[in-house]
Amino acid sequence: MGPELSVAAGMLGRVLSAVLDLVLPSSCAGCGGQGASCCPRCFGALTAAPAARLPDPVPRGLPDCWSAARYEGAVRRLVVAYKERGLVVLAGVLAEALTHTVVAAVREGGHRLPDRGLVVVPVPSAWRSRRGRGHDHVGRLAGLVAGRLRQAGLAAEVWRGLRHTGRVADQAGLSGPERVANLAGSLQVAPAANGPPGAFALLVDDIVTTGATLAEAARTLRSSGLRVPLAVTVGATRRRSQKSYGDGR
Repeated sequence: MGPELSVAAGMLGRVLSAVLDLVLPSSCAGCGGQGASCCPRCFGALTAAPAARLPDPVPRGLPDCWSAARYEGAVRRLVVAYKERGLVVLAGVLAEALTHTVVAAVREGGHRLPDRGLVVVPVPSAWRSRRGRGHDHVGRLAGLVAGRLRQAGLAAEVWRGLRHTGRVADQAGLSGPERVANLAGSLQVAPAANGPPGAFALLVDDIVTTGATLAEAARTLRSSGLRVPLAVTVGATRRRSQKSYGDGR
């Protein structure tokens, strides 16, 4: 099977999986228990301890970075099921965790969100990765988070203005500083994008490891005149060694 057919087959499989998840009895993607795509226990693990979780070392320009939970156990399985297996029914659960994290950053971290001029900006995946997965997993989450913030009375809009400028080297095995150097200049504001509808950007991503991607995204947005004081993610990986940082970015 050629690469194009492999991608098409993978996309079809994810679509069928999502449809079946809607019409057949579900099992929890976090623990395998029957009854829901995310059971109350796993949802509790996802939302129980939002906190500022900064990588070590912190890359220059990284906004204050808050995550819903550590990227391990049930949390990791939920993210992988949504991101890689196309279980899009989990988008609402993960967006709820992200919104809960934003609230924690405001209440416990002293961040203030403007009533107007707030844009929720998803960190983009590379085009090839997005095509292979069959969906824009972070873009969908950012849209849902913006909607929940509007329900809370904030004039928030999602803005998908970032894009990749080209290919970067494989990040596997790179240290934090090496990832920063590898990603330098890898993002830009899309030429076709309208200007951001606000001046305050809330960065959203699924996981953070070294913080290199979030720092590069923040640098790009600041160069367009946006303030970027805060980033939120679903999970934060634990640093394993000087050279290996796990699955995040």
